[in-house]
Amino acid sequence: MTGFDFAPLLELLLMAALIGGGPLLWWFLRQRSATPGQRLRALTVMTVFLTFDLILFGAFTRLTDSGLGCPDWPGCYGTSSPLSAKAEIQAAQAAMPTGPVTHGKAWVEMVHRYLAGAVGFLILVLAVQSWRQHLRARHTAAARSGGPAGHAVVAVSPWWSTASLVWVLVQGLFGAWTVTMKLFPAIVTAHLLLALGLLMLLAWQAEAYAPRPLQAPAGVRHGMMALTVLLIMQVALGGWVSTNYAVLACQDFPTCQGQWWPPTDFEHGFTLWRELGRGAHGDWLPFEALTAIHVTHRVGALVVVVALLAMATALWRQGGEGRRWAGRLLAAGAWQVASGLSNVVLGWPLVAALAHTGGAAALLLILSLVLARLRAGTRAVFLDPVR
Repeated sequence: MTGFDFAPLLELLLMAALIGGGPLLWWFLRQRSATPGQRLRALTVMTVFLTFDLILFGAFTRLTDSGLGCPDWPGCYGTSSPLSAKAEIQAAQAAMPTGPVTHGKAWVEMVHRYLAGAVGFLILVLAVQSWRQHLRARHTAAARSGGPAGHAVVAVSPWWSTASLVWVLVQGLFGAWTVTMKLFPAIVTAHLLLALGLLMLLAWQAEAYAPRPLQAPAGVRHGMMALTVLLIMQVALGGWVSTNYAVLACQDFPTCQGQWWPPTDFEHGFTLWRELGRGAHGDWLPFEALTAIHVTHRVGALVVVVALLAMATALWRQGGEGRRWAGRLLAAGAWQVASGLSNVVLGWPLVAALAHTGGAAALLLILSLVLARLRAGTRAVFLDPVR
């Protein structure tokens, strides 16, 4: 069975609510005496943490070749659990013992879907709570002023949480296409980028609930924006390397295949809309194309490292809080370089690959927080604008 089968959808939605209900209960008990804004911020921070974990588990799913562990979506052979699809999985595993469908891979894939559903449930709750608080504040303002409802308190716009909800729905759609389109490289890479984008969006929203301005000249702010764009492009390249299995095209460093510039095929390597393992014209992807993908990622890494060092130096010169963020940026950058090199020289071990994905997510998270604080420093935080 392949494609879409929505028969188990209701059961999966209930399971998402059940799994997400655990963290939600913990949040409710911990934040009972907090202000509405503090409660929303705590819920957003918790969702950021779980989204980061989901990104790592998604990488684990991809790196263990479990993405097609259940060949249909959203369930597994039309059921909500691999337990109910035991016979179908057993038959598929007997036909192909190493996969793509095995009992272990089916469980990894379905756990990933369960966790994704739980994060989606929490974002839904966040959106509902944001709108409730927003409308309550408007009615309170109207009661006090005796006039039309207005924005009496400074509060994060509920449209931010609404945007997060729409974003996670689009992310889920790309997750479905990842399965139904058989790990199509462009879809898998977009799925990764959307996950990281969701992390950044939630982080910015969490920071907006308690703005902590970071003062810096306009040049530093613009430089941090440029670094963020460069890093997103580099992460896209990294996703392209991973989804095309081009990591081991170069197994030495700093050279590749014993050369500074080995034979490359950029036409096939960077034809974006093609099946996994296929080139620009539908034939098998040549090895030189994998080399081109890998080498481009290395060049991009060099550019990002230089830009990161420059911006960390600029933040350090600001003193105080700027130095702390510069240190965090340098630490995450060093982690990313070390994990990337480990993938090459150690032959792409699972731990190093997961560490590299986590490092990319951490860097983007740090940059999101820095940009939010720099934005707060210019008195332009994305808040409801009228008091």
